[in-house]
Amino acid sequence: MTTTTKRPSPARARLIDAATRLFYEEGIHAVGVDRVIEEAAVTRATLYKQFGGKENLVLAYLANEDTMLRELFAAAGSTGAAPDDLLTAVIDGIAADIRHRHTRGCPFINAAAEYPDAAGAVRQLIGEHREWFRATLQAVAEAAGLDRPADVAASLVLLRDAALVGGYLDGDDRVTPAFERTARSVIDAHRT
Repeated sequence: MTTTTKRPSPARARLIDAATRLFYEEGIHAVGVDRVIEEAAVTRATLYKQFGGKENLVLAYLANEDTMLRELFAAAGSTGAAPDDLLTAVIDGIAADIRHRHTRGCPFINAAAEYPDAAGAVRQLIGEHREWFRATLQAVAEAAGLDRPADVAASLVLLRDAALVGGYLDGDDRVTPAFERTARSVIDAHRT
């Protein structure tokens, strides 16, 4: 028996792609559904059939960001690289993210600023993503034999948050080297 992964419909994929670009570049509340519909070249009925409304589209956008990051970590982990090499890959990956992909800050932090209700669905998804990210970094630090891996993970999350925001505000040429230097010093300080 073969199984296939159901791929999203082309219209759904276009809606998520358009929402990802527009929400990230301009802000979630600043972009109306009509703009997303126009960019995705779909009808209003298609958007509502696929998502039921804007908040579900926001959730799909953030879930897509989460999935991409999880896939990057899974791909790095499947290479059989040594744990120390995975730590280096994390630092290099965050630095590349600051420079090339998330040049306007962290999409999760940006969304959290627009959705202040900590009990709401958007903030719940953001919280789940952050817990996964922190736990994943902790597991990598544990595998590398670092002292206090939870502290290492917490520090790296904090540094990533600051670097993504700082890269947007001050430019990656100032922020990325500082992030790399500081992240490496955190790791080196916890080597046994």
